[in-house]
Amino acid sequence: MQASSNHQEDYKLKDTHPQLGERWPHGGVRGGGGWISSDRVTSTYDLVEQMYYLYVRVVKAKDLPTNAVTGGCDPYVEVKLGNYKGKTMHFEKKTNPEWHQVFAFSKDKIQSSVLEVYVRERDMVSRDDYLGKVVFDMNEVPTRVPPDSPLAPQWYRLEDRRGDSKVKGEVMLAVWMGTQADEAFPEAWHSDAATVHGEGVFNIRSKVYVSPKLWYLRVNVIEAQDVESQDKTQLPQVFVKAQVGNQVLKTKTCPTRTTSPFWNEDLLFVAAEPFEEMLVMTVENKMGPSKDEVMGRISLPLNIFERRMDHRPVHSRWFNLEKFGFGALEGDKRHELKFSSRVHLRVCLEGAYHVLDESTMYISDQRPTARQLWKQPIGILEVGILSAQGLLPMKTRDGRGTTDAYCVAKYGQKWVRTRTILESSTPKWNEQYTWEVYDPCTVITLGVFDNCHLGGNEKPGGGGGTGKDSRIGKVRIRLSTLETDRIYTHAYPLLVLHPSGVKKMGELQLAVRFTCLSLANMIYLYGHPLLPKMHYLHPFTVNQLDSLRYQAMSIVAVRLGRAEPPLRKEVVEYMLDVDSHMWSMRRSKANFFRIVSLFSGMISMSRWLGEVCQWKNPVTSVLVHVLFFILICYPELILPTIFLYMFLIGIWNYRFRPRHPPHMDTKLSWAEAVHRDELDEEFDTFPTSKPQDVVMMRYDRLRSVAGRIQTVVGDMATQGERFQSLLSWRDPRATSLYIIFCLIAAVVLYVTPFKILALVAGLFWLRHPRFRSKMPSAPSNFFRRLPARSDSML
Repeated sequence: MQASSNHQEDYKLKDTHPQLGERWPHGGVRGGGGWISSDRVTSTYDLVEQMYYLYVRVVKAKDLPTNAVTGGCDPYVEVKLGNYKGKTMHFEKKTNPEWHQVFAFSKDKIQSSVLEVYVRERDMVSRDDYLGKVVFDMNEVPTRVPPDSPLAPQWYRLEDRRGDSKVKGEVMLAVWMGTQADEAFPEAWHSDAATVHGEGVFNIRSKVYVSPKLWYLRVNVIEAQDVESQDKTQLPQVFVKAQVGNQVLKTKTCPTRTTSPFWNEDLLFVAAEPFEEMLVMTVENKMGPSKDEVMGRISLPLNIFERRMDHRPVHSRWFNLEKFGFGALEGDKRHELKFSSRVHLRVCLEGAYHVLDESTMYISDQRPTARQLWKQPIGILEVGILSAQGLLPMKTRDGRGTTDAYCVAKYGQKWVRTRTILESSTPKWNEQYTWEVYDPCTVITLGVFDNCHLGGNEKPGGGGGTGKDSRIGKVRIRLSTLETDRIYTHAYPLLVLHPSGVKKMGELQLAVRFTCLSLANMIYLYGHPLLPKMHYLHPFTVNQLDSLRYQAMSIVAVRLGRAEPPLRKEVVEYMLDVDSHMWSMRRSKANFFRIVSLFSGMISMSRWLGEVCQWKNPVTSVLVHVLFFILICYPELILPTIFLYMFLIGIWNYRFRPRHPPHMDTKLSWAEAVHRDELDEEFDTFPTSKPQDVVMMRYDRLRSVAGRIQTVVGDMATQGERFQSLLSWRDPRATSLYIIFCLIAAVVLYVTPFKILALVAGLFWLRHPRFRSKMPSAPSNFFRRLPARSDSML
C-alpha cells in the first residue's frame, strides 16, 4: 500500500522554480541594474534559463604558404579550448579557402583561459603541417547582447608556434560570448557533441518543421460511355478504380451489364502540396471473382482540378480513356480508332475542410486548408523546453547505459525539434518556441525521444545503431485549461506503457505561457463549431474519416522524413497517436469507469433524495417540504432557482479550481491495475503474431466481455419494447387497462388544477417511511409484466 502511494506521488505534476529570463555576467539582469542595462524588460527568450556559449566564427583565410613538395596547400582550421577541439573541413590546393563555420563551446565546461585557433595543412602521409595560429585571452572576449547586430569578423595575422613572430597568412575570425538566443546557435558545431561525426552531425541540430499543406481530393465518378470488353459475346460489368500515390479506391460494380455504366459515386483521397502524385483511373470489367479486365486508363495531374472553397458544385468534365488490350505490335492501331471510351468525372480539391491528421481528441489545429478562409489568431502560445530530469538509460554504448535525448513539440502545422544532448540523464535544452493560436480548445503535444542515429556503436534495445528512435515519454497540454498571461513552470512525468506495465522514464520541465490577443474573439469562438462548416454541411462517414486520417498521417510522416535532419516516421506516428484506434482491454475498462464517474453525481443526488424520502434527517426533509411548497405556489421560480443554484456552486468551486494543467493520469488510464496479459494483448501486432493457444484464450475472454455487453443491450431493448407494447395490443388485457387509465387520467387532469396535482404527487413521493411498503409499486409491476420481443428471438 505504501509503495502504491509512493508511485502515485511520483506520477504527479511537480512545481518548479527555474530562473527564467535573460541574466548576464556580474549579476546583471536583462533590463535590470547590472553592468548591462536596458529599458527593454521583456525578451523573446524569457521562458528559458540562459546558457552561455563562447562562439568562434571561422570565415576564411588568405595568403597561406604553399607546400614546398606538392606546390599546393590543403588547409583546415582547428579551434582548441582546453580539452575540446573542433575542426573545419579541408580544401585541396587552395591558398584562399572560405569555411563560414561557427563553433560553440559551453561556458560551464570551459577549463582554459586561452582560446587557440590553429591553421594546419592536411598531410595524407605524415603528421599535418603547422601553418600558424591565433591566440585569444578569454578575459578579453566581448559579449554580444541580442538584438545587437552580429559581431563583425576581423583579419588576424598568423603567429609561429611560440607566438614570438608573425608568419605568412591571415585568417578572418569573430569571437564573442553569447547565449542560445544567438542566431548562430542552431547551425554551430557544439563542444557537447564533439564525439559525433559524419551524417550524425545533422541529426543532433535543432530544427523547425512545417507540415505539408493537405487537401481532400473528391472524385465524383458519374458515368462512362462506349466501354468495350475483349469478349464481344457479352456486355461488360464495369467498375472504376482510382489511385493517388498509395491510396486505391474502387466504385461499386455497376449492377447492369452495359457499355454505358452509371455510378455517381464519390471517392475521397488525401493529397499534399506540392502535388507529386497523379490521379490514375482505370475502367475495369469484372470477369470473375478474382479476375478483372482493364478496358481503359487515364492519368491526370492534380493541379488541373478546381479548388473549391464552399459547397457549390463544380463543373463536370469528360475525359477520354487510353485503350488497353493491344499487343506490342499493334500499338499504332490505337490511333486508328474511330471512337474512344470516355469517363464523366467531377473532381475538385476541397479547400473548406480541415484535413485531420491527428485524433480529434487531441486536435491542435482546426483551420480549413484554404488560407483565405483563415481567421485572425486570438492568442500566442510560448513554450520554453527547459530540461529533463532522471531519464533512464535507453541504450548501451561501450558497455554502459546512456541516453541521447531530444524533445519534439507539435502544435498546428508547426513542429519543432530541440538539439540532441549526448550521454546525459539530465539534459538541458533551454529552447523557446512560439506558435500562433487560432482556437483555445486545442492541444499541444510534446514528446521526448532517444536519438539512435548518431553513427556510433550504440545498441538500442540490443539492435544496431540504425534502429528506430526510442520513445521516452509524451506530454499533452490543453490550452483552454491555461490562464492567460500566466507562466506555468512544472515538471511533467514522462510515463510510458510497456508490456511489463507503466513506467516512469523521467520528468520534462517546461515553462508555458498563453497570451490572449483578443478576448472578444476568444469568447466568440466558444459558440462556434470546432471544425469548419463544411464538416457539418457535407459530413464524412466515420469509416471515411478513419481512412482519410490514416492516409494523412502517412503522408505527413513521409514528407517530414524527407527533411534534413529527418523527423522520423516512428516519431511522427507517436506524436500523432497513430494507434489510438486499436483495441485495448485496458482502454475499454478506463472508458467504462469514466462513464461511471459521469453518473456519480446523479447517483449521489438520487441517494440524497432517497434519504430525504426515508426521513433519515428530519430537519432536511422538512426543509425540502417547505421548498417544495414554495415552488408549487410560485412555479415561475423553478428555473431561476436552478440557475442560481448552479451559479453558487460555480462560485464555491472557484476556490478549489486546478492550479496546474492536467497531465497523464495512470489511475484514470487504468494503467496500474491492468493485468500483464492484457498489456501483452495491447502491444500485439495487427494481425496477431501470438501462438494459437494464446489467441484462443484472448478470444474466449473477449467473448465473455461481449456476452455481458450483449445482455445489457438486450435488457435495454426489452425495456423499450415494453414501452412500445403499451398501445400495440400485444397483450390485449394490459393495453385495455392502460387506455382506460389514460381516459380517467385525462378527465382528472382536465378538471383538477395543475398545482394541486403537483402538490399531491410531491407529497406522495416524499411521504414518511411509515406509509411506505417494501414491495414494488403497482406501476412498476404492471410495466414488468408487459410483453417484449425477446421471446421471439432464436
